[in-house]
Amino acid sequence: MLTEKNVFDTLQERGFIAQCTDEAEVRKLLGEKSVTFYIGFDPTADSLHAGHFIALMVMAHMQRAGHRPICLVGGGTGTVGDPSGRTDMRKVMTDEIIAHNCECFKKQISRFIDFSDGKALMVNNGDWLRKLNYIELLREVGAHFTVNRMLAAECYKQRWDKGLTFLEFNYMVMQAYDFYKLNADFGCEMQLGGDDQWSNIIAGVELVRRKTGRNVFGLTNKLLTKSDGSKMGKTAGGALWLDAEKVSPYDFYQYWRNIDDADVKTCLSLLTFLPMDEVNRLSALKDSEINEAKKILAYEVTKLVHGAENADAAAKSAAEIFAGQSSENMPTVEISDAVGKKLLDVLTAAKILESKAEGRRLIAQSGLTLNDEKVTDADYILTEKDLPAVIRKGKKKFYRLVI
Repeated sequence: MLTEKNVFDTLQERGFIAQCTDEAEVRKLLGEKSVTFYIGFDPTADSLHAGHFIALMVMAHMQRAGHRPICLVGGGTGTVGDPSGRTDMRKVMTDEIIAHNCECFKKQISRFIDFSDGKALMVNNGDWLRKLNYIELLREVGAHFTVNRMLAAECYKQRWDKGLTFLEFNYMVMQAYDFYKLNADFGCEMQLGGDDQWSNIIAGVELVRRKTGRNVFGLTNKLLTKSDGSKMGKTAGGALWLDAEKVSPYDFYQYWRNIDDADVKTCLSLLTFLPMDEVNRLSALKDSEINEAKKILAYEVTKLVHGAENADAAAKSAAEIFAGQSSENMPTVEISDAVGKKLLDVLTAAKILESKAEGRRLIAQSGLTLNDEKVTDADYILTEKDLPAVIRKGKKKFYRLVI
């Protein structure tokens, strides 16, 4: 059953929408009936990351408004690899790795989407792409693509300098075929995705129209970026994963707790379900008061990804640590053979510091402590008495070092 408010207006108000094939028609469609739509996730790792967060939220908003999501995991396209946003070719994965990663995705997506009673579907494009005969694909699909049009796509332009393999050149054709297949089998009328997928989505819309005469639609969401335009979700250790084994709920909470003031409104709008009136109130806070908005943001996103219990524990730990108290939920880093080694070498190897140069800068600014004592010697050697240790990096980041 559709909600009274058109979900297109909700997505627009919250700042999700980047591009749309036909805004008036899409808005009309979403307001008239329950629409089946899909978003694809290629299994390039065994966990989704912060870059996927917006897609998960879009799906959730759409489902809450009465529409049906199809979560498409790329057991087929994952064997090729999407060149979009890449300057090099993706690593080719084995079938076993792809299958494992797809299973991991299903568990994480289930936190956002209700799959009960057919409210949403989870399908794998390997089920049809792997069965396609190459000549059949060329005749059925390839005939509807012009090389000129494909080469004009932004995702291919970025690869000219390093070379675009023929393997990757086929990715757009495969993704377009997905839309055609989902439309035929499930009545899917819309494809959604990040704005870097625009060329691929347009290809699918056109393929369905040429082969069936039906009108289908595409809509892209903005990518998760900081106010300066750089990608959000990158940490010193790499991607901000949604898997608690890769990034602890506490570290996940702290990432959002420490974002720049200028990014608070964007994150509250895109990554929480807080009403926009509350989003506007919180993001209007100034100076030290904006920290309250960041705490709410950190709690809300951690609750969505890791559950209320882990969000409560992370918030409690952050408050205790900020107050100078110990906490069993403090992120723990296991080390070996630390006695007799330089502190900066150990912290760099443990990825607490990005580099020894960063450590020296922190020491010069009185920003590095060992067991509540400021470190003043960049060549400090660890002793048995130092371990286990509590490290404070800057004002807000604490770590426990254990052997």
